[in-house]
Amino acid sequence: MDTERTSPRPLLREALEACGHRYTPQRAAVYRYLANVTTHPTADEIFTAARADIPDLSLATVYKALEAFVEAGLARKLALGDGPARYDGRTDEHDHARCLKCGRVMDVHGPHDPGLVQGLVPGDGFEVLDYHLELVGYCPSCRS
Repeated sequence: MDTERTSPRPLLREALEACGHRYTPQRAAVYRYLANVTTHPTADEIFTAARADIPDLSLATVYKALEAFVEAGLARKLALGDGPARYDGRTDEHDHARCLKCGRVMDVHGPHDPGLVQGLVPGDGFEVLDYHLELVGYCPSCRS
């Protein structure tokens, strides 16, 4: 089997190059981790995990890779609460829930409906194009 066709590598290379970024083994390791988790990790968490593949990987390289992925539409940067930014390899429109105690971030299942905020339009002719919903509360583990 040709692993080049079945891996995300061609997609990654094309998307990065379309935005003027280079494909590198370091970026591939960061992307591989991000594309295979549902935990919405921080850059530090990604750095720690990706170093298993690339021991000499630097934190600065991880940050640059993540910003390139966001620019290329391969990841989303989530600014939730007052903690560090988290990254999501799922790029479709969806919302998130964050636990106030442990900080865990989860995807909200269900439709992302831009019509949901129609009654919340600020004054002075502000046009709402979309929204980013963050539900805050306590996850099942922290509630017990």
